[in-house]
Amino acid sequence: MHRSTVTERGQTTLPKPVRDALGVSPGDRLAYHIDGATVRVVKAQPVMRLAGMLHGERQAVSVADMDAAIEAEAVARVARWRDRT
Repeated sequence: MHRSTVTERGQTTLPKPVRDALGVSPGDRLAYHIDGATVRVVKAQPVMRLAGMLHGERQAVSVADMDAAIEAEAVARVARWRDRT
């Protein structure tokens, strides 16, 4: 377990093993996930890291195609529900 001290201003220094585990360096941002008395610290990822994830071939879908897909799924769900009863 690694420890650090909190200053009067609420600041602390992350111990080197913690910085290494998170892969953080000066200027990086951290995110805190609070769950009761437990807090997880993670390296915040910039939203620009997501850029380009959706590139590639795109296929246009009509509203009629979407409606047909929704109807087909609804029918399939009803059939699965009936099979269970």
